[in-house]
Amino acid sequence: MQFLWTTITVRDMDESLAFYQKIISLPLIRRVKSSEETELAFLGSDETKVELIHHQGEEVGECSKHISLGFAVQSLDDQLAFIKEQGLDIYAGPFSPNPSVRFFYILDPNGVKIQFVEQKA
Repeated sequence: MQFLWTTITVRDMDESLAFYQKIISLPLIRRVKSSEETELAFLGSDETKVELIHHQGEEVGECSKHISLGFAVQSLDDQLAFIKEQGLDIYAGPFSPNPSVRFFYILDPNGVKIQFVEQKA
């Protein structure tokens, strides 16, 4: 079995697309309306895929803070500086549970916890 993507129901498609494209650097694969009320967008490359779905008029509930999407970065310090330049808040961290891993969290526009991780060999 192969993991394909993570689906996130979003409040605002344009705001969420801008976040995942600019902050996470995921390219847009395709954006389609599946019905008059529902729009889908797939982002990613290689094995990393995120599906955003927006149902017009539907209330989006809170996301569990016990689930996060983790993304590797070359430099955690550079990513922290970039996040601050974008005016985004750090949700938690940075943490370093051992000498080879450092990470911190932010929240996407829908409250999904996003983790940026620097791993050293």
